[in-house]
Amino acid sequence: MATLQDILYKVHLQSVNGNTALEVKDIQIDSRKVSEGSVFVAIRGVQADGHLFIDKAIELGATAIVCESFPAQLKEGITYLQVSNTQEAVAYMAHQFYGEPSKKLKLLGVTGTNGKTTIATVLFNLFTGLGYTCGLVSTVENKIGKDIIPATHTTPDAVSLNALLHRMVESGCTHVFMECSSHAIHQHRITGLQFAGALFSNITHDHLDYHKTFDEYIRVKKSFFDNLTSDAFAISNLDDKRGTVMLQNTPAKKYYYSLKSLAEFKGKILDNALTGLVMRVNDTEVHFRLIGEFNAYNLLAIYGAAICLGEPNEEVLRVLSMLNGAEGRFDYVISTNKVIAIVDYAHTPDALENVLATIKKLRKGHEQVITVVGCGGDRDKTKRPIMAQVSADMSDKVILTSDNPRSEDPLDILKDMEAGLTSATKRKTMVIPDRKEAIATAVSLAGKEDIILIAGKGHEKYQEIKGVRQHFDDKEIVKELLGL
Repeated sequence: MATLQDILYKVHLQSVNGNTALEVKDIQIDSRKVSEGSVFVAIRGVQADGHLFIDKAIELGATAIVCESFPAQLKEGITYLQVSNTQEAVAYMAHQFYGEPSKKLKLLGVTGTNGKTTIATVLFNLFTGLGYTCGLVSTVENKIGKDIIPATHTTPDAVSLNALLHRMVESGCTHVFMECSSHAIHQHRITGLQFAGALFSNITHDHLDYHKTFDEYIRVKKSFFDNLTSDAFAISNLDDKRGTVMLQNTPAKKYYYSLKSLAEFKGKILDNALTGLVMRVNDTEVHFRLIGEFNAYNLLAIYGAAICLGEPNEEVLRVLSMLNGAEGRFDYVISTNKVIAIVDYAHTPDALENVLATIKKLRKGHEQVITVVGCGGDRDKTKRPIMAQVSADMSDKVILTSDNPRSEDPLDILKDMEAGLTSATKRKTMVIPDRKEAIATAVSLAGKEDIILIAGKGHEKYQEIKGVRQHFDDKEIVKELLGL
């Protein structure tokens, strides 16, 4: 068992009161989970301030408290440690407590607004197909080899994440592929981890409810690459206007992928259809099962990572050509009368535009595109009118509906969306707050070979209304309505 002193390596201590030679049973950031011998780290979170629960943690048996400011009264026999940032401190402590698991793995992080889940999931499947035991940390699910562990966040908190990486090491994993959200980077959930490599997909309008400004969102994403080591590699999308900025100050070895310019990993789309992509990757022509230009970028990022991780070119492309994408990402079904229904997680204006642009390229010309779309409650309100505008500009018919309204009134969200419509686009738009009814209406409007896009929730199996989660699966519902 580690002592408190052992796990404080790299933690910047401002003040210590008490004994640091204590044995540590576990590290907790939730006071309700504290038991005898725990170290409680008080985090100032978005919802609550852990400093308010220090006394409760001590009552439950915490022997040490890590905090940003000492309580007014210090209790005898308890060790108090003051740090400037408890989120950063707990990340370093957890990494030490669990035996520095990231150093025993080839850990690859994927960041960007869109594409993270597809890139991480396909990398996991690719390296599994190449014969490795792998780990996956993603929005959809976490995996240790064949075992699935449900995901609650895109990136778990630092303690849970290091515990998960430790389990991956114990299970014989050699490679781990992880989504790194901007929240996770900003909240130090990945601080202290040693990455073998990092990937940047793209950056667009998202999470401004959290980061406040686009510049701050970019700075947070960029800090991930700034903190890599010189023996790591960094791969970025050269066609994104901030692709080179992301790698500006990284000590890591830099590589780029592109469909439009010369790059280490160069692609050219030869055919883009519902049967998949035919693409030239560097000098090799390959047929992939994934569809659309956005997936061409994802595939180049995945290919680049595999090459940087030392895998042979031909074998990488052979296995990659047989793989499907991630659940809820351009996930489509075709009915007996050839109506195509696509379920996609697109919940930003840019992601929605990408999906609709892909659909446009797959159309033969006569098919209607019917888009069902909503926006989440308690999230960035500025994107709501833009989401409606993009849908209406690029579809024949649009049904505005609820996504996850959370604590907001669904009708208020829909009013915000409607503000993005012109008098012309309003004529082809319906507002149906009930999501199941909206999907059913889209199915009833669709004729032979028409395309229905159900956007916003993708892989999610729930709808959150007034803080209560109820089972709701877009794909399950549309399949039932299409008689599949």
